[in-house]
Amino acid sequence: MHGLGELEAVVMDILWRFDEEVRVREVLAELEDDDREPAYTTVMTVMDNLYRKGWLERERRGRAYWYRVTCTREEAAAEALRAVLDSTDDPAGALLQFVRTATAAEKRVLAKGLNERRRR
Repeated sequence: MHGLGELEAVVMDILWRFDEEVRVREVLAELEDDDREPAYTTVMTVMDNLYRKGWLERERRGRAYWYRVTCTREEAAAEALRAVLDSTDDPAGALLQFVRTATAAEKRVLAKGLNERRRR
């Protein structure tokens, strides 16, 4: 994901798969299942960083924080695309170039989205 470090992106992927509130321990267990062995404190620091960056919300319950994502994977991807378009001198040209290279399936999705927007 745009703007995330490698471990931050892996943690976000895990959190999006969970689609519910989790503690650091659950994320750590998933990382260990993926043959990664970071320390508990490393994962805790990464999740705290994601919280401070606005990617996660958290609530303290007892001695542990429970974390949840602040946006869906699709919303994050759309925001990253918006940032790329905003960073160019010619966003329309960049968008048109993307459309020219889009697959047939992607073009159908784009057309569907534009039609839905017109109906509003």
